[in-house]
Amino acid sequence: MCVGLSARVVKINENGMALVDASGAKRQVSAQLLQDLEPGDYVMVHAGAAIAKITNDDVTETEELLEEYL
Repeated sequence: MCVGLSARVVKINENGMALVDASGAKRQVSAQLLQDLEPGDYVMVHAGAAIAKITNDDVTETEELLEEYL
């Protein structure tokens, strides 16, 4: 099973990388698959890459499901 994590974009770097915050854990991920990312956007992160923009509702649902699972 593959699991993606929701994260908030903190900063977009010129080198195609983004600093994201996933539940307090900050990390650099590739942002090259997505266009028009801005700080404050939410993304789904998998294998070190932001793979999709998501909504606030998606983030809430994902967090609830993870809490229920764990």
